[in-house]
Amino acid sequence: MVFKESVTPEEIESLELIAFDGPITVVTGRGEEFDEAIRHLSSCRMIGFDTETKPIFNNKAHRNGTALLQLSSETNAYLFRLQMLGLPAELARILADNSITKVGAAVSDDIRGLQRYVDFKAARFMDLQSFAERYGIKDKSVKKLAAIILGRKVSKAQQLSNWEAPELSRPQQLYAATDAWICLKMYKALLGA
Repeated sequence: MVFKESVTPEEIESLELIAFDGPITVVTGRGEEFDEAIRHLSSCRMIGFDTETKPIFNNKAHRNGTALLQLSSETNAYLFRLQMLGLPAELARILADNSITKVGAAVSDDIRGLQRYVDFKAARFMDLQSFAERYGIKDKSVKKLAAIILGRKVSKAQQLSNWEAPELSRPQQLYAATDAWICLKMYKALLGA
């Protein structure tokens, strides 16, 4: 399949919106939801991956730690609130599992942020930005990649919201779930799967 090298903001604006439409589980601690998330994700061979950090708007401010880890299958999205949960061993095992492909965009910084919680050996991460280059795609952002690969646009309205808020709003949850899920969806589309 042939993909465009790049896309203009005007072209993106004309596209139909795409968002994750399955169940989203926000995990704040150990328990039934956490166990179900680990069970489901461990059974997958391929999952979408992303993280969110509370933005800083002052150059002199200390950089915030990773607040949220998003992992998504094709059907279920899990949002792990790391500032409440930490990074439990079961979750680190998924990130280190060589039999599960984790697909994200610009994954190196995300992995480093997660390794500040617990030292784990990241395995089988696929960086969509590098992978898309093989198809002649020059644009790197998730928004532009979605437009080129899927012909749809993703909303980035919540990107700079407070990811350490006591409760994540429904728009935040949808944004976070979509960001992980869309990476998996784009990877499969590139593979022709």
